[in-house]
Amino acid sequence: MPKMKTNRGAAKRFKRTARGKVVRRKAYKSHILNKKTRKRKRNLRKAALVDSRDVKRISKLIPYL
Repeated sequence: MPKMKTNRGAAKRFKRTARGKVVRRKAYKSHILNKKTRKRKRNLRKAALVDSRDVKRISKLIPYL
């Protein structure tokens, strides 16, 4: 059976933690930042865990990460 290919788009967006959880960055931080509050932009900097319902789907896209 051939090797699975990693989805390169997903590989750039998601990472695995040491314990095997999947981490993502938050959306809405790229432009139109004037109207967003300082607190909101600060909270968007932090990485977030992928929801448990989506982990299985994303793990198929990044099998070797």
